[in-house]
Amino acid sequence: MKPIKEGKVREIYDNGDSLIMVATDRISCFDVILNNEVTKKGTVLTQMSKFWFDFTKDILPNHMISADVKDMPEFFQQPKYDGKSMMCKKLNMLPIECIVRGYITGSGWASYQKDGTVCGITLPEGLKESDKLPEPIYTPSTKAEIGDHDENISYEQSIAHLEKYFPGKGEEYAAKLRDCTIALYKKCADYALSRGIIIADTKFEFGLDENGNVVIGDEMLTPDSSRFWPADGYEPGHGQPSFDKQFARDWLKANPDNNWTLPEEIVEKTIAKYLQAYELLTGSPLA
Repeated sequence: MKPIKEGKVREIYDNGDSLIMVATDRISCFDVILNNEVTKKGTVLTQMSKFWFDFTKDILPNHMISADVKDMPEFFQQPKYDGKSMMCKKLNMLPIECIVRGYITGSGWASYQKDGTVCGITLPEGLKESDKLPEPIYTPSTKAEIGDHDENISYEQSIAHLEKYFPGKGEEYAAKLRDCTIALYKKCADYALSRGIIIADTKFEFGLDENGNVVIGDEMLTPDSSRFWPADGYEPGHGQPSFDKQFARDWLKANPDNNWTLPEEIVEKTIAKYLQAYELLTGSPLA
């Protein structure tokens, strides 16, 4: 079987009336696929998404059918796919990345320092880097092709963008995406905090099922799509240590002639963080 689509990390296979998404061990930073593979990373992404899909189905349905390769064609019943593959419903994906920020960091902090706003939203004066925001903010972006950068847009622009693809439905879908994004984030961030992890920000993707219902698609609250910080030792005023690929990002920034290749030590530190986050959030180590 050949993938019908390959993303920076995922491969998608057509399985007739469903799709099979395989999270590879590839790692991308700054929209570039690195030369290294990070063993077990794909398993963490798939199993963590499965955990959150199960946890949030009271808020919104999701596209997961099964994460057990025994339910999939024989091709996937080999060790390299076990644990990394998810059979999913086919959705008509909505062309918006739904980003929610509960803390001020990264590009949001850079923007706030400049003019007191994040993606056009004015925030209170006097915030420090990594401060918790009074309320989570929704900052959508358009979805770019591989190699291009996503573009931040305002909520009003998201209505117009959706209207282009779904005439007469732009406002309805934009409001639904915003409200679901905030509701999902609040439930999951509260739970994660009880397990010792701050979810500083994350992004969701949604699609429409065969009945036109909005459904969560893609991945959910993984270290690839979110900033996870340890709650222990959290201190606003500077950047926070993280459970995601920040190790890899920081090393690449500090070594500009890197040729998009990480040293083995940074690869090992990165996967150790992913595994630690998985265990803290789910309460059991990854088998």
